[in-house]
Amino acid sequence: MVGITRIGIFGGTFDPPHNGHLALAQAALRSLHLDQVLWVLTQKPPHKRGQSLTPLADRLEMLQAAIAPYPQFQLSRVDIDRPSPHYAVDTVRLLRQACPDAFLIYLMGGDSLRDLPQWHTPQAFLAACDALGVMRRPGAEYNLEHLETFLQGISAKVQFVNAPPIDIASSSLRQRIAAALPVHEYLPPAVEKIIRARKLYR
Repeated sequence: MVGITRIGIFGGTFDPPHNGHLALAQAALRSLHLDQVLWVLTQKPPHKRGQSLTPLADRLEMLQAAIAPYPQFQLSRVDIDRPSPHYAVDTVRLLRQACPDAFLIYLMGGDSLRDLPQWHTPQAFLAACDALGVMRRPGAEYNLEHLETFLQGISAKVQFVNAPPIDIASSSLRQRIAAALPVHEYLPPAVEKIIRARKLYR
């Protein structure tokens, strides 16, 4: 494994990106010995159909501002520059084409691991990834032995991330901003500046 670039794939709508996202990505860097984290901004995730999302241009600017101070964080446009639907299996396959010699680790929460059998072509997704970097979340219960009955080989691909418990959610931040409550402790200053300037989430 010496000399092989280890890349973490961190996908989401990031609406807005917050300090919890940054803390989890930094924990993944350390725990999984990553060389880089690719932040994959998703336009319209299939599992969030019908939900109202902040315009892509605003989310893109916020995400770029959030990760700018971190040289090992990089924005990926893989789900921006192609038509929807954006399924994780296609995202990983496209990144594999772009980085054929890299070791690709898809980062996810324990809740996503639990629900993986319900994803689009989950066995193909699992085959496309070299590993799954699983960040434990409070209340997210899963059983690898049980998951193995649905997805053969998943146990060998799971690598757990030693991450601090994060009690921040983008949905709750949107509600706080709408209610004119303080959010500075949850957001990177550059992101909060964009939100205020564009009057987002009001």
